[in-house]
Amino acid sequence: MKIAFVGKGGSGKTTLSSLFIRHLTARGAPVVAVDADINQHLGAALGLDDAEAAALPAMGAHLPLIKEYVRGSNPRITSAEKMIKTTPPGEGSRLLRLQEDNPVYDACAHPVALDGGDIRLLATGPFTESDLGVACYHSKTGAVELLLNHLVDGREEYLVVDMTAGSDSFASGMFTRFDMTFLVAEPTRKGVSVYRQYKDYARDFGVPLRVVGNKVQSADDVDFLRQEVGDDLLVTFGHSDWVRAMEKGRPLPFAELEEDNSRSLAALYETADASYELRDWERYTRQMVHFHLRNAESWGNAKTGADLAAQVDPSFTLSEDRQEAAAAAPQPA
Repeated sequence: MKIAFVGKGGSGKTTLSSLFIRHLTARGAPVVAVDADINQHLGAALGLDDAEAAALPAMGAHLPLIKEYVRGSNPRITSAEKMIKTTPPGEGSRLLRLQEDNPVYDACAHPVALDGGDIRLLATGPFTESDLGVACYHSKTGAVELLLNHLVDGREEYLVVDMTAGSDSFASGMFTRFDMTFLVAEPTRKGVSVYRQYKDYARDFGVPLRVVGNKVQSADDVDFLRQEVGDDLLVTFGHSDWVRAMEKGRPLPFAELEEDNSRSLAALYETADASYELRDWERYTRQMVHFHLRNAESWGNAKTGADLAAQVDPSFTLSEDRQEAAAAAPQPA
């Protein structure tokens, strides 16, 4: 299951995504976590110290390896250099699994030990001073988009992405790549402004969206959120001494998280799990192709000097039934 946490900066989406990751791990579910925010804090929220968090390998730095690996023996993609972040898989492409070992995880994934088991943590890499004037953060998330486009995941295994703040993910089609999107909103006018943007896009593309109220202190806060987002409000989170202890570097066993907040995490899990029944791999593939063609026409063809529409395999549909797309393809060095 592919799960996204979105929201405005400072809403607490990184904290809540880290709590959800811990909840899944405590349940025994395999988890791959991705920090795709411009401000990279998911590692720290999962308990890494400053040195460990700073040493996380950047997916963006390994983009050539990722492209070469997922390209496999796909005859429609003549070279990794001709791939862009929206390039969809086809016959011969290598598909990724959450629980496998592969060169992408070897290069980009960092193991993190949590209560209940270990997870894999990937990070896009921060926006650095050297990027100023020559790059945008969307180029950093290209590796995440390729990962999502080539990932075949099943029920009871989870890819959880802490997305960049605000509505930046609409610059590409990445917002359509998820089984469930949890939008974290504070009970303020600014807190629900991003919700209105997401709601419009979610409606147009059939993206499941639920709102998670955060920093809720009273019944009036809950009433405000309900008035603003209606039935999209799923659960709320209040003050957490457990989170405060973690932020101070004094982590407690996850089982000691407050009961109310634990119940809210369980509701997130139940909602995410229920979305499995709504999966439509044909629509997922169709939307992937739609955004690839849009990106190809607007900038991709000019950048690569190729007709990227030719990369689309009209007979290919990504699905759980595809165990191996390119088992015989040679491994990249």
